[in-house]
Amino acid sequence: MNLTINGEARSVPPVTDLAALVEALGLDPRKVAVEQNLEIVPRSAYGRTPVTEGDRIEIVHFIGGG
Repeated sequence: MNLTINGEARSVPPVTDLAALVEALGLDPRKVAVEQNLEIVPRSAYGRTPVTEGDRIEIVHFIGGG
């Protein structure tokens, strides 16, 4: 599956929804914010938001520190 993730064209294993994409990328869904095709997707909707060929995905990963 070909997507644009954070401005970079990437080929990723086929996924059905944003939750599966976040998992495939090895990210913790509790620590990311996702925008799909210029729309922010609520975390509660990741599992029911389909991902399709050519989607533009922006992912912000929150990192805590001290």
